[in-house]
Formats: sequence, C-alpha cells, structure tokens
Amino acid sequence: MQAVCGDDRARLARVLAALARYQQAPPPPPRAAWPELARVGGVALRAGAERGQPLVLVPSLINAPDVLDLGPGQSLAAHLAAAGFRPLLVDWGLQPEPLGLAALVDERLVPLIAGLGEAVPMLGYCLGGTLALAAARAGVASRLALLAAPWRFGGYGDAGRAALGQWWQQARPLAEPLGAVPMDLLQPAFWSLDPASLVAKYERLAAADDAAVAGFARLEDWANGGAPISLAAAADLAGLFEAGAHGLGGDALPAIPLLDVVAMADRIVPAAAALTDPGDARRLEIMGGHVGMVVGGRAPERLWAPLTRWLQA
Repeated sequence: MQAVCGDDRARLARVLAALARYQQAPPPPPRAAWPELARVGGVALRAGAERGQPLVLVPSLINAPDVLDLGPGQSLAAHLAAAGFRPLLVDWGLQPEPLGLAALVDERLVPLIAGLGEAVPMLGYCLGGTLALAAARAGVASRLALLAAPWRFGGYGDAGRAALGQWWQQARPLAEPLGAVPMDLLQPAFWSLDPASLVAKYERLAAADDAAVAGFARLEDWANGGAPISLAAAADLAGLFEAGAHGLGGDALPAIPLLDVVAMADRIVPAAAALTDPGDARRLEIMGGHVGMVVGGRAPERLWAPLTRWLQA
C-alpha cells in the first residue's frame, strides 16, 4: 500500500482507514459443511442436494470453496440445484496431503469422481478448472465448464511471471520448515499481480455504507481464508509459471464438450491465460472480475443463466 500510494499520505490514510473498517467488521456466522458423500485420502466429495443430475464442482486449491455457495442470492450452487442438478463439491481438506498437482489429480480427484460409476458433468473454478481438465482426460467427465481457469501460464506475461517467481523465492524458505504454504504466504502472490487494484478497492471501501462493508468483509474473509496448500503443489504451480507451460501434464484435451468462461476484467487469471482464443466457439467472454463473475450482482444474468443452458444442452 505504501508503494502504490507513494508520497500521497492522504490517500494512504484513507486506505488504512478502510482496512480498519474491514478488520472491525463482524464476521459472518459459521456455515455447516455439506454432507460427505465419498472420500479418497484427505479429499472428500460433498453433496449439496439429495437429488438431481450429478454435477461435480471443483474449486481452487488456494481458497475455500465457499465462493460457489457464498450466501442467499450469491450461490451458483443453489442456482444449479434449482435447475435440476445435484451439486457435488470437491473438498480438498483442511490439512493438505504432501502431494503435487499431478498426484492430486491422479490419486485423489480421478478416483473420487470415478466412484460415481459414470462420467458426469464437471465445473472447475480457477486452479480447480486446471485440475478438472487434467482429470477429464481419464474419462470421468461427460462435459466440462471452466470458470476463470488458467491454462496458458505464459499468458501472465513476463512481468507477471517475474513477480510470481520473486514471490516464490521469498516464500519458499519460510514454507519449507512448515511443509506447506499457508494463506499468509500465498496472498502476496496475488497482490504482486495487481497491487494498484488492491489499494483501489480499499480506497473505495472508505466511502462505502455499512451494508457494503459487510458484503466486502464476507468476500475478503473468503479470499484471506482457506487451508494451506502442500509444498509440492506450490512448487509445481511455481514451475508452471516459470516454464510458461500449457495446462497440467501436457496440452492434450479430452474429446468432450468444453465451455471456457473468461472474465474480461480478471487480474488473477487474465484472458491471455485462458484455454481458448477469442472467437473460439467454446469461449464465453463476460464482463467481470475473478470473483465478481461468480457472486457479483450481475452474475446471475452474465454467468449463471448461460452456464446452466450449456450444462442442460
């Protein structure tokens, strides 16, 4: 914040005052986890409804899956359940197993979904989409929707990849004694991608009303929470950025229907990092950011409705 504000001490004061408003906001009540349907190792599959067509939701490793079921009026999962699906949420667990990304796919995600006994529709958000696409090669998915999923890691550009590389050099010596990378070490990686936006969002919060602060706090608690990721998974992810790789384990795609939803104002997963190019029939471009695309005020019309129609086709 100091680096972005520079000599503008009045702006820094506004930003820090807004940060204090967030810190002082009452936390939302705890939410009960969905019932566990199956488990492989430390990874569980949880059911969000009793009936309907199974639809596996694969969240990111990096944050809690709450963003897919944030609350009344902000729940993609509830919308899908009302449309006749049975959302089945992958829960990566609170204590990460010492597995890399490929092992998580091959030894946890694929067996968990294969246990359903048939290929099912899948939806992957953020890094969860990258993992879901790798799992789909094993034949467990009948169709796959990607929401803001990174695939072309070279699409972050030289500056973004350098910033992430610098973060990993600083974070790794701290994480190695822990055997995992907690959120306190992960968040600076996101900040490094767009520090100006971090400051701007808090500056806007300074003039917000109490209701807006409560909504902001709910999202920030989600963004700043979440379980650690394993040291092996973090090292694999850093390696993908360093190499500018395509996908995970190669760029081969499964022969199933794919929908690649790209948020055009996304700073976490820029459009250039998506699977598809502009004009590709499998690509759906929507206005919004990485989180707003899923839970923002216009998410129902921009994302939820067209996504549901595609899943029902």
